[in-house]
Amino acid sequence: MGGIGLGGRGSYDLSVMVSLPEVQWVAVCDVLRARREAAKAMVDGKLGNKDCAMYGDLRQFLAERTDVDAVLIATGDRWHALASILAMQAGKDVFCEKPACLTMAQGQMVAETARRFARVYQTGAQRLSEPHHVFAIEMARTGRLGPIHTVYADIRWRDGLRHDWLPAEPEPPKEELDWDVWLGPSPWRPYNKAYANGGGWYHYYDFATDVAMWGAHTVAQGLAGLDMNGVTSIEFEYAGPDATMVTRLSNGVKLVLYRVAGSVWEPCQYWHGACGERFDGPEGWAAAADGYSEPDVSSPVLLREYRKVLADYTARTQRPLNHIRDFIDCVRSRRPPVANPEVMVRSMVICLAADICEQLKRNLTLDLTRAEFVGDAEANRLRFRTMRAPFVA
Repeated sequence: MGGIGLGGRGSYDLSVMVSLPEVQWVAVCDVLRARREAAKAMVDGKLGNKDCAMYGDLRQFLAERTDVDAVLIATGDRWHALASILAMQAGKDVFCEKPACLTMAQGQMVAETARRFARVYQTGAQRLSEPHHVFAIEMARTGRLGPIHTVYADIRWRDGLRHDWLPAEPEPPKEELDWDVWLGPSPWRPYNKAYANGGGWYHYYDFATDVAMWGAHTVAQGLAGLDMNGVTSIEFEYAGPDATMVTRLSNGVKLVLYRVAGSVWEPCQYWHGACGERFDGPEGWAAAADGYSEPDVSSPVLLREYRKVLADYTARTQRPLNHIRDFIDCVRSRRPPVANPEVMVRSMVICLAADICEQLKRNLTLDLTRAEFVGDAEANRLRFRTMRAPFVA
């Protein structure tokens, strides 16, 4: 394996993957010199040698390292889709952190590349592999709650995305940070240390998304409990800036994109904690979120089958309750992981459509099978963002 983008979440993923006995970590790539040196030190320290190679440009890494079977991609969001596409074109399997893309078109390109090159692709929606979330999902999917009529997904509270940019500062030496490569497919913007070193990119439209930032997790969690066969469209109801949004699937299920006011950890009526989902049916409800000692349910009776529900899931799917392990197993078996391209595209299309609904401040209807808005040319134009040359797929 090799890694691309190894600060923050990437350093955590690396610490897990480098500890797996069947993984030989051979190279790290990060545009920031300090981060690639820290990643190399972690790998070398774990493996007891100094063999891990360093790269500053993922294009060079992918071209030279023909020995690499699979890559971890945990760059900033602007690079997720393009890095995944380039890696799969180079014959690598991909574990890519969320959100997997900035646009619907990018997500479709990732999925098409995975199909065309027969690559294993897992997006980092790790709660699809965590026991409490799997329990809540299975309670809905197996009919224990009756026909699901409402699903709630936590999309957290953000301050919105800025469309301006920070003032120019002198660029650091290229060996410390290659600013052109850091920007990648994003529009050219002047260097400012707050983008690269302080995580300031997170707040700017050029580099990030809004609903998809957390919905990449929770919408996927919500959809996993539903039968999506035959769902052809979804209606988005604009509710105001940074407000909870109600969407309606063509099968009659209501998907509520819920925003918690104030701190993301403040209690709400659907869950406590962050990254929660909840399923409501005529026989009760089940919910899960981060930090739970056990899932939330409408009646303690529903928890009596907790172990059986998880055992049935693992027996039926032959999946471990561990997201990274699921990826490694699928690299070997060549079967699709739990958060495969189809799962990624469907959840990201819904999240990004909600972003566009908020941006245009009007109701929209999305043809889910085509990933196109019905009768709205302006909304359809926002399904794309131009990739800046030469950083194109």
